[in-house]
Parts: sequence; C-alpha cells; structure tokens
Amino acid sequence: MSPMRHVLLFSFVALLIAVPVHGADVQRHAVASAHPLATNAGEHVLVGGGNAFDAAVAVAATLAVVEPFASGLGGGGFFLLHRASDGFEIVVDGREQAPGAATRDMYLDADGKPDARASLDGAKAAGIPGVPAALAHLAARYGSRSLEELLGPAIALAEAGFEVDARYVAAAGWQQARMQKDPTTAAIFLDNGKVPTVGYRVRQPALANTLRAIAKQGAAGFYQGSVGRELIRSVRAGGGIWRAEDLSGYRLVEREPVRIDYRGMRITTAPLPSSGGLVMTQALGILDQFDVDGLGETDRVHLVAEALRRAYQDRSRYLGDGDFVSVPQWLSSPAYARQRSLGIDPSRATPSAALDTVPEVPQGNDTTHFSIVDAAGNRVAATLSVNGPFGAGVVAGDTGVLLNNEMDDFTVALSTSNLYGLTGEGPNIVEPGQRPHTSISPTVVDDPRGVLVLGTPGGSRIISMVLLGILEHRQHRDVDLKRIVGAPRYHHQYKPDRIEIEPGVFSQEWIAALRAKGHDVQEGRRRWGNMQGVFVDRATGQATAQGDPRGKAGVLF
Repeated sequence: MSPMRHVLLFSFVALLIAVPVHGADVQRHAVASAHPLATNAGEHVLVGGGNAFDAAVAVAATLAVVEPFASGLGGGGFFLLHRASDGFEIVVDGREQAPGAATRDMYLDADGKPDARASLDGAKAAGIPGVPAALAHLAARYGSRSLEELLGPAIALAEAGFEVDARYVAAAGWQQARMQKDPTTAAIFLDNGKVPTVGYRVRQPALANTLRAIAKQGAAGFYQGSVGRELIRSVRAGGGIWRAEDLSGYRLVEREPVRIDYRGMRITTAPLPSSGGLVMTQALGILDQFDVDGLGETDRVHLVAEALRRAYQDRSRYLGDGDFVSVPQWLSSPAYARQRSLGIDPSRATPSAALDTVPEVPQGNDTTHFSIVDAAGNRVAATLSVNGPFGAGVVAGDTGVLLNNEMDDFTVALSTSNLYGLTGEGPNIVEPGQRPHTSISPTVVDDPRGVLVLGTPGGSRIISMVLLGILEHRQHRDVDLKRIVGAPRYHHQYKPDRIEIEPGVFSQEWIAALRAKGHDVQEGRRRWGNMQGVFVDRATGQATAQGDPRGKAGVLF
C-alpha cells in the first residue's frame, strides 16, 4: 500500500475529573479520556471508592461502546499499571493474535502480489481480540469491584444508546461505503444506510448482551459459550479463518515495561510487541550524545528527526513479537546508541536511502488513550485500538462486536507498507498465534517534579508524539499540561524520507531552515493526535488532567 495513504484523525478534549480529598484545595485523582461519557464512568468508580484499575475497566468498556471507530471488544491494547502500595509495575498486553490458520501468503493475490484491501476489509482482516480478556484480568487481579459493577455503565449505554458527536459523524462519513457492505454494521452505526447527523442515537443491544455475558462469566463469556460460537460462525461465514481453539486459546500476557533513564527522568513505557519502548530508547539514547538543550530550535528539531529516522529504521528491520522472534538485545544498549549517533551530521540531513548501506532498518486516531490516577497513587496509562476507523467494517453476527483489522499491522509482504506507511521485514511477517508489532505507547514519566501519565492515538506517529511530549516536559521547569499535550508536532519515520509537520503552526523561516539542512519538509492538511495527560505534583499531591486541544477542531489528519 502506498505510504502516501491518508487517514482521518478524530479527537476530543478530555474532561478533567479531579475530586478534592484531604482538604478543599488538593485534588488527588484525575481521569483523562477521549469521551466525556467514558470519563464520567471512570470518575463514578473512583468517587465510589474503586481504585484506578477498577476505573480503567469502566473507562475502556465505555469507550468500546461510544467510540466504535477507535476501540472496542473486538480490538486490543496495552495497559501500563503502577501499584502504589509496593511500587509494582506491569504492562498488561491485550494485543490481538493471528488466528491459528494464518499463513504468510494469506493476503497475496494469485500473482503473489499484496492485495491492498485483503488485510483491511472484512472478517479475514481480523485478529483474535484481547480487550475482553484484559478487562476481566484487570478486575480480577488488580481491581476492588466486581466486573458486573464495572461494566454496568457500558451496558447501560449500549442498551439505551448514546448521541453521536462530530467525531463519530466524521468517522462514519469516512467509512460509509465500507460499512454499507455489511447489513448488520450499517444497521447499527448508520442511519438508514446514511451517515447520521450529530445527536443521532446509536443503540447496541446485542453488544449489551455480550457485555453482560462478560460481566457474569469473565473472559469465558466472550471467548467461549454462545458468544464464542457466534463469533466463530459469523467470522467464517464472512470469509475469515477463526476457529474455536483460537478463541479458547487466547492468552493475555503480562510483561515487564521498558524503563528509560534520560537526563533526570525515569520513563516507563510499553515493551514488545509495542515498538514504542525500543524506538524511544534508541531515539533518546542518540539524543543523549548531543547538547540538545544548548541548541536553537531548528537545530534541535534536526537532531530529533535524525534520531527518529534511525530508530524507525531499526523498527522496520528487527522488531516483531518477542515471543516468536529473537530481537537483538543490543538495540537498546547505550553503546549502540553512541554508534548510531556517529553518523549524524549536525548540519545536514542523512538521506534514508544512505542508511540502507549501513550494516545494522498518513495517520489515524482510530485508536484511543486514557490516563488515570487515584487518590492512593495507583495509575493506569492505556492505549486501545481496532486499527483503522471502525476496524474491519464488519460486526460479528448478533454479538454486536465490531471486528478489528489489526492483521494489517503485520508485514503482508516484505518491504511493503501498511495503512500508516510503515515498512517491515521478516520479524513481523504473519505467523499463527503471533502478535503484530504496534506503535501503541502508554507512558509514565517520573522526575523530581512529579509523575506525568500520557499517551495518544495516531498510528505510526504515536511514538514521535509521546517523545515530543517527554521532551516538552523536560524543556521547561514549570509543568504545563496544556503546553505538553498541545505542543506543535512533527514526525519522521525513516520511510517515506520526510519530516511531516502540522499545518499552520511552524513559521516559514522554521521550514526553510530545515530544508536548508536537506530535509524534505511536508505540511499536512490537518493537525494530528489526541493526547491525554495526567500530572501528579510530587510536592502537593495535586492531580490534574488535560486533553488535547486539537479536539476542538473535530476532524484531524
């Protein structure tokens, strides 16, 4: 697929939910999510005495109902957890898995060439979902409330319906033709086959029943029983390859997070199959070889772009599901970062094609992120996705579950690009049971000032957005969440060889200075990302939350 492919982004300003405790002036818990109904669900749990892990279940389940274009029971994601009582940290990996019948050539046509739509549209594009297993696991192992109680708000919204907003309307407009091909999908998410207007009520009684099954039976309510049988029947009827053993055999994985020390900050983020941890480790390791703080703005941007260029090259060459492929340990070593930094000319861009001789490798908001801290100091950063807007565009029979199209995150054919223009090599090739690697990067930054919890949707740009948020946080002594989540964004991902920038926020002098260094600078048509941040001040204990101001724009690119 062409790396020039364009994808809409959709954003919403998160609501601050911070309730005073231990004094009227100090707010000690906060929820930032991409939809007010999800934020309210999390706040309701916290006010009722639940912890951050309980709230995460409620928020994720509610987002599955009200943001069907971004996440859902038919998708996957990563939950980065911190338990305050003992400092325990873990990443709950609910990433989708390839079905057992998956093959390397399943998305090639009769001539052996990639079929551009086969890994994106319909049941064959869907991996085995992980979100239901993650919700049940979080509630059982880390929560303090019953799964039935935590899923209650989502069940009520699915049953009674919710009024769609401008983001939903824009997403439906983008995917209208795809959804019209599946009668069940069209009946649920469109208005008589057409894009609904703002305020139209979407009801999902079938999804409510599936949520009830999970609430009563845990993960088995989704992966087995009547729901599991209907998932298999409908997927196979639609040309998919799921089998009963794929569902019953899905296993959630707990993984050690990636920890990065960078100039007084401890950064904790997601490990493989998320590429965020390794890419940020490399990029920050390379930047640590330079006096970044003493440089002017465009010289600093040049170095960041060069670090990202090299880190994304290694992402393409080496990264995959660490449970299936051997990912070189030296990729995250300081020595390797120093070696890679030696090839950077501080005054001139390195063409990506030139890196190919070194022996060493358009975006979406069809993903969602939320950040939560509770009064005890527990915290959750979670990023969830169905991949493209409305996933595969197919609802699985009478389950109400909208299927993902995460199989496109695999390397369909060597050196081809996916939905987000990312290329890949052998480690990420389609294999049965394997998890495709992803850019999803829920992150926590800890320094003497306090704790910052952040993340964002944005396809391949997720990692660069989180990295820029970290650098913005470090650059200023005072902590300004609005500045961190709203800072102008630029991105380089090795191929295509260019710096992509948001429109209307960088001066012509800024652009000219980078072009003079040899960079191809291309301005996008719309701004991108929907970062959700929470900060806890170490001195006062006060918690604040901030959503991305780009949400006011409604539709982003």
